[in-house]
Formats: sequence, structure tokens, C-alpha cells
Amino acid sequence: MSAEDLENYETDMELQLYREYRDVVNLFSYVVETERRFYLANHVDLQARSADGEVYFDLTLQDAWVWDVYRTARFVKNVRVITFKDVNVEELIKSDDLQIPKDGELGPLG
Repeated sequence: MSAEDLENYETDMELQLYREYRDVVNLFSYVVETERRFYLANHVDLQARSADGEVYFDLTLQDAWVWDVYRTARFVKNVRVITFKDVNVEELIKSDDLQIPKDGELGPLG
């Protein structure tokens, strides 16, 4: 296998992963980013904890999907992450929740 073949394979795998993400994102309520992984989840519990003067995060996810090109089973029932790094949790807006203004009006501002 040449270097070009390997690069094409990795590009194809990333594209397949993106397509899977696009197909499943609407099944989840939250996007969660850690220093090592990107998750979609329906339940998130994030606790800041302290031990020996150090602050760390204890993150528990339920009903989750993991962005990992090398993982064969990306749907997981429970995930627990302990990290000293930042954790970003965002609630996804469902398309049903979006309200588009009628007639181009934005309504009252401010």
C-alpha cells in the first residue's frame, strides 16, 4: 500500500464518519468535547471536584455516540471521563425548537 493509498483510505474513513455524525446528530441533546474525544449524548452529568488542591472534572454521559474513526462501535450506553482539562458541553437546538420570523421581521430588539 502506497502513502497515497493510505491517505485516500484515511480521508474516506473521515468522510464516512462525518456522514454517520450527520445522520445521528438529531438523535441527541448535547455535544460534549473533552481534550481527547467528541461526543453526542442525551444525558450529561458534569461535576467539578477537588483533591489535594487540584480541580478536576468528573463527566458521566448516558446514551452516547463517540466521534472516533478507529472505533467500530460508536454507540455507547455509559461513558465516564475524569480529566484535569477543559470540558465543553453544549445543548443542541432541535429543528422543531427553531422559530423563523415571518415576513422578514425580527421583532423587538433589546
